[in-house]
Amino acid sequence: MRKDYISWDQYFMGVAKLSAMRSKDPSTQVGACIINSDRRIVGIGYNGLPQGCSDATFPWQNEGEFTETKYPYVVHAEANAILNATQNLKGSSIYVTLFPCNECTKLIIQSGIKEIVYESNKYQHSKEHQAALRMLKAAGVSYRQITVGELSYVSLS
Repeated sequence: MRKDYISWDQYFMGVAKLSAMRSKDPSTQVGACIINSDRRIVGIGYNGLPQGCSDATFPWQNEGEFTETKYPYVVHAEANAILNATQNLKGSSIYVTLFPCNECTKLIIQSGIKEIVYESNKYQHSKEHQAALRMLKAAGVSYRQITVGELSYVSLS
């Protein structure tokens, strides 16, 4: 039997990282993968514009006048994964490349997800992060950090 196969955590975080590669955001690419209790993928997403909004006509800057930045327009990876879900998410887990913001935390809790597995937490000192932690504790949603490393792939072009 092979002994160098990847763990479930590595597999699902790998799917989240692969999803993040679809993001057009030049500064932050985030991916999410939701699994049910049977370890079946039931939703995936990445940060991007809403359907029908052209990537070429909306701004991607992260500084400047609010309406000229990406912030009022981009749908986060967690929200897209929840919206793309193929079944009820009660009791499921979400693998996400970046710890969820407070807004996504509300969606995660409201959808019934009970575990967050994340890789990066670059906003851990922000007020939004503190709000997210407070809500997760109150709602009984667990979270844990894992490190998977770089995802390598073969270009088919």
